[in-house]
Amino acid sequence: MNTVLNNVVFEGKGIHSGLPVRMVIKPSDVRGIFFKRVDMPDSDLIPAMYDNVGETKMRNTTVGNINGAHVQTIEHLMAALFLCGIDSAVIEIDGKETPILDGSAELFYKKIKEATANKNKIKKIIVRRPVVAYAKEVTKQLPLFVRLKIWLFNKISGRKADGFVKLMPNSGKELKVVATLIYPEKIIGRQTFEYVFDGTKKSLDNFIKNIAAARTFGKYSEWEYLKAHGMGRGADETNVIALNDSGDGTLNDLKWGDEFVRHKIIDAIGDMYTSGGMICGNLESYKGSHALNNIVLRKLFSNPDNYDIIDG
Repeated sequence: MNTVLNNVVFEGKGIHSGLPVRMVIKPSDVRGIFFKRVDMPDSDLIPAMYDNVGETKMRNTTVGNINGAHVQTIEHLMAALFLCGIDSAVIEIDGKETPILDGSAELFYKKIKEATANKNKIKKIIVRRPVVAYAKEVTKQLPLFVRLKIWLFNKISGRKADGFVKLMPNSGKELKVVATLIYPEKIIGRQTFEYVFDGTKKSLDNFIKNIAAARTFGKYSEWEYLKAHGMGRGADETNVIALNDSGDGTLNDLKWGDEFVRHKIIDAIGDMYTSGGMICGNLESYKGSHALNNIVLRKLFSNPDNYDIIDG
């Protein structure tokens, strides 16, 4: 097991709630990443596991009981914990959503890394058989009127609901992520990015240099709609890449021309870490989402023949 050496404190606001939040990552001698809602003192620990993901429709990953103790938007934090090799921690939080900080994983990573002295390898989950999750599986779970709205939106915008996330076997020594985005907005268009993590310093340095600082993104014209529906109330130009109304530019500067798809790598890595270990396999995310990431993990663990576990 690897845990933090001392308390690691983050303060900020939730990107969806807009509310101030304080989060403390504490050392733990029990394997697993657990959240504790200190504003709900009678609530139990909330495991950050794929089978405890309660909702993904708010463009994030939420763990816990959505009608009770839960924590939203854990994916950037989970990616940072994974890259730091932390597999044991209790995360106390006084609200329902992790702080968004600058919209990337960089600030999480830097501060957690300062409190890390890894000695042990984390558990490896070796993909043995292909598993795939399709966008149609997500829409089937939605109410009919929501499916109709999505169909109409896709028809008007020219988008196709043909996304998928696939896990395939590889050498069993690395996590290879290939993400592809296709958006009608000219500033995004089609973007593909590949990242391989094998536990070496070289692969970690690659993440820090080329991925960690990539921010989440959204269209400025959608913010008022999102806020009216309880989303995006904490979003602003300091934590989100804001696309302009015409979709051919942004209201703030990009760090890379393909920063959008680089951020999807962060999301994918964070979601994969809800497996409880390092997924060793090839992950292909084509127009992927948090919902598809969760479904593919549920499919992976639905059959013991799909995977092997090597305990670090």
